Amino acid sequence: MTNKTDLVVYQPKSNLPVVVADDGLHAYLEQIKQFPVLSEEQEMQLLRNFKERGDLQAAQTLITSHLRLAVKIALTYRRYGLPTADLISEANLGLMQAVKKFDMNKNVRLSTYAMLWIKAALNDFVLRSWSLVKIGTVAAQKKLFYNLGRIKARLGLYDNKELAPEEVKQIAQELVVDEREVVDMNRRIGGDSSLNTVVGHDDDAVEAIDLLADKSQNIEGKLAQKQETELKRKILLKALATLNEREQYIVKNRMLTEQPQTLDEIGNKFNISRERVRQIEKRAFEKLSAEVKNAMTTAA
Repeated sequence: MTNKTDLVVYQPKSNLPVVVADDGLHAYLEQIKQFPVLSEEQEMQLLRNFKERGDLQAAQTLITSHLRLAVKIALTYRRYGLPTADLISEANLGLMQAVKKFDMNKNVRLSTYAMLWIKAALNDFVLRSWSLVKIGTVAAQKKLFYNLGRIKARLGLYDNKELAPEEVKQIAQELVVDEREVVDMNRRIGGDSSLNTVVGHDDDAVEAIDLLADKSQNIEGKLAQKQETELKRKILLKALATLNEREQYIVKNRMLTEQPQTLDEIGNKFNISRERVRQIEKRAFEKLSAEVKNAMTTAA
């Protein structure tokens, strides 16, 4: 049977204010200022109501009263180059877990306990976002590669010439991708060709270079983004190198993969208990987080 307290991770979330985008941060901060700060007596009563009676409204109040704490911690992670809105969302998830897991027998305020869960959620988010393999991008490129050939064959485009603008538009609409991606992938498949090659016919003819205009980001922006991604990769690899072989295996297969192995699976591999795997994972995670944070501070 599902415990009522399990619902706090999901139920209150729909009622919480959210940051739609980084430029909406100011509005979000103004919104969460409306939630009152609780006294210790009010906090303990709400915790009792939630823990003993499964009062979800009490949990909601506990969460909203600590949203400012979650934001404060989330903003310290901005140096990792991740969207502020995503950081705040992850911090809020950590806060929800803290409310759910809080032990009434411990002589500590919820805010002190929540800080640990919020930081843990953010650390996990940073490491997963810095995964060595970006599966989504690779899968999207594979989809475009295979489907582009199929559609070109259907349209009778059997040679490797540059696609006409109307052909690019038709394929992009069918595959729901940007027209530039279609042009780039077609060029990769067909090999290099001059950017001054004329594509199209008669009055509609244009040079290939005209199809490469990127209105979303200039060359300098792309270069900066590429350099930042490479910096992150180097920092993560360097941090991983500080771990021993077993710690590296556990981190990579528990945190840096789309399909994490279970504690039992790893325990069987190293002939240790699942609890021992959990302890090693926790220790390795703390070491890795410290190394990454130090490296980012130095690079800033």
